[in-house]
Amino acid sequence: MVKDGYKFAAPPLLLGIIALLLHWNWPGGVLIFLGLFVVFFFRDPVRTPPPDTNLIVSPGDGRIMEVVEEPLNGKPGRRISVFLSIFDVHVNRSPVAGRITAIDYRTGKFYAAMRGRASAENEQNAFHIASDRGEVVFKQIAGWVARRIVCWKSVGDSVVRGERVGMIRFGSRVDIWLPEGVEVLVRPGQHVAGGTSALARWK
Repeated sequence: MVKDGYKFAAPPLLLGIIALLLHWNWPGGVLIFLGLFVVFFFRDPVRTPPPDTNLIVSPGDGRIMEVVEEPLNGKPGRRISVFLSIFDVHVNRSPVAGRITAIDYRTGKFYAAMRGRASAENEQNAFHIASDRGEVVFKQIAGWVARRIVCWKSVGDSVVRGERVGMIRFGSRVDIWLPEGVEVLVRPGQHVAGGTSALARWK
């Protein structure tokens, strides 16, 4: 479990146990259930990226919503959007190996993460990663439920594929921008796992 999860899980679990000891069974049961759900939400499974270093892995768990042509700073490329429900793992991982050249945090709206305008208008944190094959950018995007983006890295840090870089609490979205010439391997509707599922392949 992610370390931050303990401070969210401990209060309802402790209060639930006290309530049960006082024979307040119904509120005690609700509090215990809530605490266990928080433990489930903050789970942090071990992930091993595929051995083929040409593969770009998903930065998060969830369902592919969009694969669209979209330029970034005048450069042609594609954006892949992944929606994370409250039942998905919310730890975010680096899709490629490289060095973080910029981290751009931007305040914004809190539209439902599955809406297209969330990509451009919601609160977000963008990682720019320079790999030996080109630049990849991915965003942590807060949704209607998720109101807290957590970043564990700094500009200048080196990362490996699948390395943990942060998380978004309680439902969210991740977008990844890939430069022209990358072969996309997924389509909308597919479910992917962060750090292990291949989204694309360097040609």
